[in-house]
Amino acid sequence: MLHSKSRMAAEGWFQENSLKHMITRTRLRPKEERASPLQTLVTAALDDMKAVNVRVLDVRGLTDIVDTMVIASGNSDRHVRSIAERVVEKAKAAGCRPLGTEGARDGEWVLVDLQDILVHVMLPRVREFYGLERLWDSGPLEAAVLPPAISRAAARRRRISR
Repeated sequence: MLHSKSRMAAEGWFQENSLKHMITRTRLRPKEERASPLQTLVTAALDDMKAVNVRVLDVRGLTDIVDTMVIASGNSDRHVRSIAERVVEKAKAAGCRPLGTEGARDGEWVLVDLQDILVHVMLPRVREFYGLERLWDSGPLEAAVLPPAISRAAARRRRISR
């Protein structure tokens, strides 16, 4: 018979080992695996069209929808549309048909869905407003500290009392 301490230790070990299959771990991949041929093609197309501030984000551990997000800026709405069109042309020439393109009519933010890669081409002011880099960057997660909420009634009372 096991003593109570050793029995609890054995049970704790069993519980710990029985839950190991439920833990999700992300494995860092070597640099060679990170840049796919399609990603290289996309960055080359962006470079050809003089896209500004190109950022490639690996979002594999954050979402199952896509592996990589490429965010770039254009100088004008016409430049944004032409950058997105060039990415689509190069992808089609390489045999990768895009699933869809959104926002090409307005030209402020054009999204090109290339299955494993999402390409966002935006005007700088739109890019700054939405802050996709801050949203999808896989840095350490920090808890958001929000100021305490003030009800509308309390805010109204403050204005009246002044």
